[in-house]
Amino acid sequence: MTTTITRFAPSPTGRLHVGNIRTALHNWMLARKAGGRFLLRIDDTDEERSREEYVDAIRTDLAWLGLEPDGEERQSQRLDRYEAAFEALKAAGRVYPAYETAQELDVKRKIQLGRGLPPIYDRAALKLDDDHRAAMEAAGIAPHWRFKLDHDEQIAWIDGVRGAQKFDPAQLSDPVIRRADSSWLYMLPSTVDDIEMGVNQVLRGEDHVSNTAVQIQMFTALYAAGFAAAKPLPDFAHEALLIGREGKLSKRLGSLGCDAFRDAGIEPEAVIALLARIGTSLPVQPIADRDELLQGFDLSTFSRAPAKFDEGELDRLNAAIVHQLDHADVADRLPEGMGVEAWHAIRPNLTHVGEAGEWWRLVTGPIDQPAFSSEDRAFLGEAVAALDFSGEDPWHALTNALKDATGRKGKPLFLPLRQALTGMDHGPDMRELLPLIGEAEARARLEQAAG
Repeated sequence: MTTTITRFAPSPTGRLHVGNIRTALHNWMLARKAGGRFLLRIDDTDEERSREEYVDAIRTDLAWLGLEPDGEERQSQRLDRYEAAFEALKAAGRVYPAYETAQELDVKRKIQLGRGLPPIYDRAALKLDDDHRAAMEAAGIAPHWRFKLDHDEQIAWIDGVRGAQKFDPAQLSDPVIRRADSSWLYMLPSTVDDIEMGVNQVLRGEDHVSNTAVQIQMFTALYAAGFAAAKPLPDFAHEALLIGREGKLSKRLGSLGCDAFRDAGIEPEAVIALLARIGTSLPVQPIADRDELLQGFDLSTFSRAPAKFDEGELDRLNAAIVHQLDHADVADRLPEGMGVEAWHAIRPNLTHVGEAGEWWRLVTGPIDQPAFSSEDRAFLGEAVAALDFSGEDPWHALTNALKDATGRKGKPLFLPLRQALTGMDHGPDMRELLPLIGEAEARARLEQAAG
């Protein structure tokens, strides 16, 4: 059987945002479920905008999410391969030089649109003879290079999300693959890398659908030109893009990434649980077990409708995930001295692990007690005498004794005790919290409250 190989190909021109993370996750899941390989490809051919700090950030973010790749390639180290592919296509007559400026191309597009025509490149550069080209270059006008689409070869594939896709290449512009300064655009390097990295599953956003149509011809042209031994094309799938909660494209989604999630105290498991299933027919649930998420992962569940990202839903998932975490999962992030029993007591009250210190203060003190009525002070004085740590459950021993002695029950019984012992009206289960406070400190707090 062929090993499934997927890739995530970010450009290091900024931090990963939530849409990038979702693409990385789904490629990781596609590979892992099939027992295949998930590769990271750093698309850093844009020397002006690429930054090494962003390469490091991409690796850090993927590691934080638990999406570490099985291999990594950098396009900046593969320029000789793109040059070889370009020369092969040039010899085969599948690339050609064009000399129009950006302004000239923009005028052409506006004229076409004004006439109700699609803004497709008119292939004027193909009509230039050698003398015209020589004159252009003598004038110091360096060409950009376009890939010549085969208008006789219809483009079709079965998309893993969108189903049957068909494009008429005559309705597409011949794409620019190389700039006048000899730098590369996305199309050719990506195709070369997919061939040489053995990528056979390409899963990306639906904004790449027309790119796929072009790249399908690019694959076949490279094989025909002898650049590489022919093999089956990858399977392509294009998932719907993310939108905001209000149903509109959100600018915030473009800046919301792992650094923002970490700063907000979001667990990576919550991010994974949400992004694994939004935009699918499967319910979004606080599932921290990756294997369980992988079992349900299937491209057939993906919807073509835009996927809605809701930060409020992420917060709710995060709280539910935190309530599942064991002490060992968070021990390095907890206050000193906060052990297993304390984590178990405090965990149900948390929405973020970082809040644990606030609740741990109820144990370590100091606390601020409210002012009590004379009746409650008398009641708390009886609590001092009734406090008994000799059994396994000092809280219920205390409340049962006070209930029998005073006739109090419900809120009049429990609330003054909680306020005296913690300074709060609500909080962790007192059955678990009181032993953590300890007998001496509990007695001191009750005595202080009783006046």
